[in-house]
Amino acid sequence: MAGLMLLQHGVQKWLGLLLPPDRPWNGAPELLSRPGFSGVLELVVGALLTIGLLTRPVAFVLSGLMAFAYFLAHAPDGFWPILNGGELAALYCFVFLYIASRGGGPLSVDKAVRKKG
Repeated sequence: MAGLMLLQHGVQKWLGLLLPPDRPWNGAPELLSRPGFSGVLELVVGALLTIGLLTRPVAFVLSGLMAFAYFLAHAPDGFWPILNGGELAALYCFVFLYIASRGGGPLSVDKAVRKKG
């Protein structure tokens, strides 16, 4: 579920779908911009996490992305996540770190590949 939730952000940035009615899509961001790079990670790496392929490294990268998002976008507005609007970024960071430490579950592609090999 965490992968699917993050994937939605990439879908918004790169495909212009799932946008609120009052927010028009202005096209995809530049690839080498901060929104462009994070959107690629959210879209591609979020999809990999959702299916459970390369789960540990993917989750580790996403944990770092969320830590970066928190400290760059939210922490300058104050220390406490509840006050600076960074609760989700902080929570995602630790959820992805947990997934990186545990690996994919029984229904992951990683598990299916391990059984065959």
